[in-house]
Amino acid sequence: MTDGPVVAVRGEAYREVPPELARFQVTATARERDREATLTRLAERAAAVRVLLDEHAAALDRRETGDLRVRPETNRSGERVVGYHGSVTTGVTVIDFTVLAELMLRLADQEQVQVAGPWWSLRPDSPARREARHAAIADALHRAREYAEALGSRVTALLELADADEGFGPTASGATFSYRMEKGAPPELELDPQPQTVHAVVRARFTVSDPVLP
Repeated sequence: MTDGPVVAVRGEAYREVPPELARFQVTATARERDREATLTRLAERAAAVRVLLDEHAAALDRRETGDLRVRPETNRSGERVVGYHGSVTTGVTVIDFTVLAELMLRLADQEQVQVAGPWWSLRPDSPARREARHAAIADALHRAREYAEALGSRVTALLELADADEGFGPTASGATFSYRMEKGAPPELELDPQPQTVHAVVRARFTVSDPVLP
C-alpha cells in the first residue's frame, strides 16, 4: 500500500508527420475461350508486371502476390462454359515516392492491368511512434506537476505508467490524384502524400508530497 497522496493523470500527444510507405495493388487479368490460353495470357501479363517492378526494385520495400483466380464463365443458362477468366494481384509497398507516380502509370498502361491505391502509412517501428509516446509521457508528468503545484506539493515518485486503450497509431489514408496530359507528351500523374496522424495515450500514477491546504 502506498503511503501519502497519489495523483493519477492521463498523458496524450498528437503528431502529424509525412508518410513513410505507399502501398498499392496491381492486378493483371486475362480472358480467353480456352482454359490453357487464359493461363498462358495471364502468365505473360503477370510477367510483364514483374519486369516493371524489377526495374524499380531499389524503390520498393516489398512486394507480394495476393489472389490468383481462374474461373469458368458460362452462358446464361449456366450449362455451357463459354470462356475462362483469370486474374492475379500483387501488393506493392514503395519507399521512394519520387518514382511512385511513374511506376503506377507504367503499370496501368499495360494491357489488361488494373492499379489501385496508393494507401499511405508509417512503418511499424517508425520514430514518429516513439516520439509520440515520449511526448505523451511528458504530458502526463506535466499534468501531475500542475496538480501538485495547485495543492502546494510536488511530485516525488512514479508509481505506474501504462499505455491507454484508446489506441495508438497513424491514420492510413489514400491519395489525391490529378492527371495532366499535354499534346505529344506522355501522361503525368501528380500524387499528394497525405500526412499521417500519430496519437499516443498513457496513464500514470505519481506520489506527491503532503499538500499545503488552506
